[in-house]
Amino acid sequence: MTNPSEPVALITGASRGLGAAMAEALAPTHHIVAVARTTGGLEDLDDRIQAKGGNATLAPMDITQDAAMQHLCRSIYDRWGGLSMWVHAAIYDAPLSPAGQISEGDWDKSIALNTRATGILISYIAPLLGQSGTAIFFNDPAPRGAKFFGAYGATKAAQIALARSWQAESVKTGPHIHIATPAPMPTGLRARFYPGEDRAPLADPHEEAAKILAEL
Repeated sequence: MTNPSEPVALITGASRGLGAAMAEALAPTHHIVAVARTTGGLEDLDDRIQAKGGNATLAPMDITQDAAMQHLCRSIYDRWGGLSMWVHAAIYDAPLSPAGQISEGDWDKSIALNTRATGILISYIAPLLGQSGTAIFFNDPAPRGAKFFGAYGATKAAQIALARSWQAESVKTGPHIHIATPAPMPTGLRARFYPGEDRAPLADPHEEAAKILAEL
């Protein structure tokens, strides 16, 4: 059962990679609201959280659907009154492609999830965080401007620009906006971008999650 006094953390993109690792790292001290489109991934996350004595609310939904996210945020307010933390790890990893050959579908998905949804979610979630909450975003500067990374690099850069603007606007009023730059990790996203890469030297997502939370 949820402890009424337990802080609540919303994780968007919680089913895998760094989002899942952040959820697991926060679970001992927070009730986790885990959002992702992959129900199976969320259920696996829930099993790991419960095995460590934590609790999670699973929300299998698409963050680009405004009405669904409005309903979720309203439900969070009605049940808990707000959020202590928002971790935004959701991303669309468009296939590598020359800039002149990026499909309309990949452009639309990249803009909708990586950029537009971030801006819309900020407007929904900022009131839930209030003055004292924290929002965490993940910068990925490596592919910016690199060949074949046009759709991902451009829309990820736009996402971080939104986060930096919110950060500058919130310095005196809150919430606290933290933009982390994690080390390269052996995630599914990276495997699609760098097939055949030696994954042994890459950082463990759980260790990166611990470092990010320590920075706070």
